[in-house]
Amino acid sequence: MKQEIKKNERVKIIPLGGLEQIGMNITAIEYEDSIIVVDCGLSFPDDDMLGIDLVIPDVTYLKENISKVKGFVITHGHEDHIGALPYVLKEVNVPVYATKLTIGIIEGKLKEHNLLNSVKRKIVKYGQSINLGCFRIEFIRTNHSIVDAAALAIFTPAGIIVHTGDFKIDYTPVFGDAIDLTRFGELGKKGVLALMCDSTNVLRPGFTMSETTIGKTFDHIFAENVERRIIIATFASNVDRVQQIINSAYKYGRKVIVEGRSMVNIITIASELGYIKIPDNTLIDIDQMKNYADKQIVLVTTGSQGESMAALSRMAASIHKKVTIKPGDAVILSSSPIPGNEKSVARIINELSIKGANVIYEDTHVSGHACQEEIKLIYSLVKPKYAIPVHGEYRHLKAHAELAETMGVARDNIEILSSGDVLSIGYDGAEVIGKVPTGGVLVDGLGVGDVGNIVLRDRQNLAENGIIIVVMTLEKYSNQLLAGPDIVTRGFVYVREAENLIDEAKSVVAEALDDCLSRKVSDWGKIKMVVKDTLSEYLWKRMKRSPMILPIIMEVE
Repeated sequence: MKQEIKKNERVKIIPLGGLEQIGMNITAIEYEDSIIVVDCGLSFPDDDMLGIDLVIPDVTYLKENISKVKGFVITHGHEDHIGALPYVLKEVNVPVYATKLTIGIIEGKLKEHNLLNSVKRKIVKYGQSINLGCFRIEFIRTNHSIVDAAALAIFTPAGIIVHTGDFKIDYTPVFGDAIDLTRFGELGKKGVLALMCDSTNVLRPGFTMSETTIGKTFDHIFAENVERRIIIATFASNVDRVQQIINSAYKYGRKVIVEGRSMVNIITIASELGYIKIPDNTLIDIDQMKNYADKQIVLVTTGSQGESMAALSRMAASIHKKVTIKPGDAVILSSSPIPGNEKSVARIINELSIKGANVIYEDTHVSGHACQEEIKLIYSLVKPKYAIPVHGEYRHLKAHAELAETMGVARDNIEILSSGDVLSIGYDGAEVIGKVPTGGVLVDGLGVGDVGNIVLRDRQNLAENGIIIVVMTLEKYSNQLLAGPDIVTRGFVYVREAENLIDEAKSVVAEALDDCLSRKVSDWGKIKMVVKDTLSEYLWKRMKRSPMILPIIMEVE
């Protein structure tokens, strides 16, 4: 299908997430009555989002235009690109297109949410194109820290848009072939309207090392720790890293145990689909660990980011049911801290070191993202008219814009967008013509979007100041005070050591209550408000604290 490019046509690019932050990547591309959505990721909660499990993108715009939405095209199988799919597909149920391993991982998620039968999925091969509405999308082979990553060439009536997805240039990948640079060059010769390129490592000069260099590092570590038990924490999705650990373990005659739910899930899917080769009798179950000496074991686990519930954190905190860290264990953190996780990672390293483990975290990781020279190479091949930096915080997007300018993209043709911007783009110009609703929808347990700013503010208030509950019993008709006021506190003061304060607080409430009742105030709402205000004022004067105050009135006939 040859697509005519009309010079005066415009296509809309609408990022619904993934800018201003690392994570929650999702972008809608729209032309007349067709919308395709690139990726659908989640992000993890900030420190001030108390009790929140995940944050997913607000897809109001897609719901409002559901008749136009033709499908999700997914670049690769990382949480920040596929994690929100099970939640979003419940409201925007359209087909999902991705490469083989990515679809395998997505199917695992759909199964958990009972969506396998209701969601259409299609595996796309590299070089293959799919037609969705007036778009044709071609999947191009790239390298990343998960196998089967793809860039997308999106052929639109207004021109070709190239979206790199998360990528690096690895000439010697552990599994599969190197990135298809030839295809990027061919697209560049045809003429590319816009390049949406990964900005994660744009602040780093040079090239990202090949994933295979880690294999040599592991061999050295295994050689130096022959007598010790080896525990390696890495990202569950980094199948190539796990493959190299298995290769080193096999070479040194060790058995491998995979621990951590996400790790077990992905390794199972990858081995079923043939993306990881595990020699016979190498993998053992964690329950068989006691049958082997320490020097015969390698434990591959999740938790390299210091996540509190991941397997490594539970081991470090001595709450893991089956693994206890022993003095002399060699623990390798094979990942670099995601921005914002540095404290958690440092805490884990300290906890492990206190338990006598030898923690190795230098030079045990290579990034899955392109550094400056690789990004420049893509620009020199694709030669886009417009540059739209994606995947990163503002500082990354800004640095990427400067790099694009050095590569010959006109300054006026570099678009730094914010989530929700509607960019209308064509060969005759590009401009932001509007804004659509975006933001994070908070997931807490099974509740999606039922916790908003007000609930979070209450949680923060409770966390910072505690709560005081004032219980009073009034007679039904006469409003006589029969019992109370009783005061119950949580997270405010330790009651046993503050009996005087509580007694004084009771008498302050009793006085306020007497005053109300003597003035024949019978409206409970007013009584509660007076009690709340009086107690709040007393506690502020006495303690300079503002706990949450909940007055409860019980009625007795």
